[in-house]
Amino acid sequence: MSGDEGTNRLGDYLRARRELVTPEQAGLQPGSRRKVKGLRREEVALLAGISADYYLRLERGRDQNPSPQVLEALARVLHLDDVESRYLLELTAPRPRARPRRRPEHVPERLRHLLAAVGVPAFVEGRAFDVLAANALATALSPRLRPGQNRLRSMLLDPEEREFHVDWERSTAAFVAAFRQTIGDAPDDARVVELVGELSLASARFRSLWARHDVRRLQGGTTTVRHPVVGELTLHRDKLPVDGLLLVLYYADETGDNAEKLRLLASLAAS
Repeated sequence: MSGDEGTNRLGDYLRARRELVTPEQAGLQPGSRRKVKGLRREEVALLAGISADYYLRLERGRDQNPSPQVLEALARVLHLDDVESRYLLELTAPRPRARPRRRPEHVPERLRHLLAAVGVPAFVEGRAFDVLAANALATALSPRLRPGQNRLRSMLLDPEEREFHVDWERSTAAFVAAFRQTIGDAPDDARVVELVGELSLASARFRSLWARHDVRRLQGGTTTVRHPVVGELTLHRDKLPVDGLLLVLYYADETGDNAEKLRLLASLAAS
């Protein structure tokens, strides 16, 4: 995988999602001699109401402009949710011949002041999940949240990160899916190509997840981590867009053990 996924992104996505749908999920009898993962091409075509030859052209990249009706039928057969269906539609959208050069990512000074003022772990990340700025409490929560680190690389390659996340398997799956959704129509961005190439060589977990073509919306939630000093922490996480960057905040409920542990972590960071 080279970063831009060749020139057949639509076919790659259809193939990956087809392999994840079982015959039972599609209402078909699996049969005893089945040798393929998921659905066969002709089964997808039949269920979507299109010809097998036309579906083959889509997977092989010989037709890059299916109608919205065909895409909606394929999304239904492949059990795509709203985010995945939107991603499928975006794969067929016309791409500009020349893309504007991306400006270097710069953290505004007012955002640095905000990081210093908030009393919770907070950091700023860029489009490829590079940590661009962080407050002391964020780095006290995890040294991997310091500027210069990459969240995706740390998650997949740093053994301490694997111990840090209580559910590392789920966290990595969600993170890679969010990364794919975030890069959207710019998979040939130099930073993305560099990162995907590095992780494809270094991480079997990344290669497995990347091949699934999962996409998930980048959003907040709740996560549980194991801190080496204060122990297990369950924290809420919010990601707020600011000037093309993301401000990420971790915080606990106002009362309870997690709030107390976060206060202890703050005192340790201050000292």
